[in-house]
Formats: sequence, structure tokens, C-alpha cells
Amino acid sequence: MKIAIYMRVSTTDQTIENQRLRLVEHAESQGWQYDLFSEVQSTRNTRPVKAELLEKLRNHEYDGVLVFKLDRWARSSTELVLEIDEFLKKDIKFISYSDNLDFSTAASKLHFQILGAFAEFERALISERTKEGLEEPN
Repeated sequence: MKIAIYMRVSTTDQTIENQRLRLVEHAESQGWQYDLFSEVQSTRNTRPVKAELLEKLRNHEYDGVLVFKLDRWARSSTELVLEIDEFLKKDIKFISYSDNLDFSTAASKLHFQILGAFAEFERALISERTKEGLEEPN
């Protein structure tokens, strides 16, 4: 299996080294071929390395992606759910090392459905707050 290892930190003061060590060790213990992708000082709207990796995953250049934690991949539960749902439909593995989740297993698919419910709840709350904010006071 060929996977992409994706690592991300939010500031230049942080390092991906701890993520890299654990993820490479895990990939090698599984006998996977891998390439490394790292993002430093990313923002919500600017993650060019992730965008490049998504394109490669969609083109089936990799069988899956390995991340250190779910929050290293996505910045919101909605983003996470939408992308994992796409991966599942396209038979792309998504594995979160620290969360011990491999979304190709039955238990992790249940976990994904729970995440989906929370993402839907999050979207509904945002919608309600937006509508309330748009209403004029009486």
C-alpha cells in the first residue's frame, strides 16, 4: 500500500518532527510505501500542501493518507466529515495515528457517523445564530 503522510503545524515556532517520527515509524511497521507532506504556518484558508495532496488522492496516486491526529487534517468537524466521506466513497483510506482510527474498519465507520452528527449539529447552530443575528429587534 502506498500512503501519503500529512503533517501540519500552525506556526513557525512549532515543529513537525514529533509527528514525522511517529508516523514514519508506523508506516514502516505496516510495510507501507509512503511520501511525506508537511504544512507549516497554515491558515484556515491557505493550505497549499493539503490542496496538492487532495488532488493526488483524488487521482488515486495514493491508497490513503496517514495523519497524526484528526485536527492536523481538518480545522472543523464539517471539513473533516466532508473529506472523509469523499474518501470512503472513493475507497481511499484515512488513518489517524493518535486517535487510533482507520476509517476502513467498522468501529471507525461508527465513529465517523458520530462525527457526522456533530458536524450537522455544528452547522445547524451556526445557521440558527446567523438567522437570530439577522432578525431585527422588535
